[in-house]
Amino acid sequence: MKKIQYATVAALALAGLALPVTSFAADGAEYTSNGAVTFEANTDPTKPVDPTNPVDPVTPVDPTDPTGPNPGTNGPLSIDYASSLDFGTQKITSTDEVYKAKAQKYVDKANAEKTGPNFVQVTDNRGLETGWKLQVKQSGQFKTAEDQELTGAAITFKNGNVVTASSSAKPTGQATINLTPNDAYVNVMSATTGQGAGTYLLAWGSDAATGADSIELAVPGSTTKYAKQYTTTFTWALADIPS
Repeated sequence: MKKIQYATVAALALAGLALPVTSFAADGAEYTSNGAVTFEANTDPTKPVDPTNPVDPVTPVDPTDPTGPNPGTNGPLSIDYASSLDFGTQKITSTDEVYKAKAQKYVDKANAEKTGPNFVQVTDNRGLETGWKLQVKQSGQFKTAEDQELTGAAITFKNGNVVTASSSAKPTGQATINLTPNDAYVNVMSATTGQGAGTYLLAWGSDAATGADSIELAVPGSTTKYAKQYTTTFTWALADIPS
């Protein structure tokens, strides 16, 4: 009522009317109360997200295992997912060939099937912004179940780009990665101090079309090839060591 009365007096004064000024009560008061929220590091696993829209959780399809991909590691600093690569069924030739990995298939939150770039996902829920480093190595050459080796085969990851919905500064992602079987780890993505809080993906390509053209397997024509399936394994390592 005091504010309404004050506004009315001001309006009448503009009209040139003289009215007495009403004083406020002398026994008014002010009081301060508080609000608080406390955060702690989150050790729960983080679901993979859509590499083309990283605010939406998805369920990736593993092309090499019908039971599904391996679960992500527990937090607060975690590897949530890394795509398995399917280079398809190819005809045996005696010429040098380059085969492309198929794009990543996944089911979105609306239970619709989608296709996008292959990716690896990292989450930092420590609440520190002290940095981290993600690396990968190919743990051996492509081999058959009988240990027959695809000699000289080499994988190249291209068109790497960092995808995130986080407002923390982006880590650095490698645009191109060349793997040599049984060699040392190579850098994939790294965050320095003040970077990388939240969930980050390094996606190879930006959509289904570029994703299907971004990971290559080069096989020499001179390599002996048997009419069998060849497989290999990639090992991803995440450490809380700033770049």
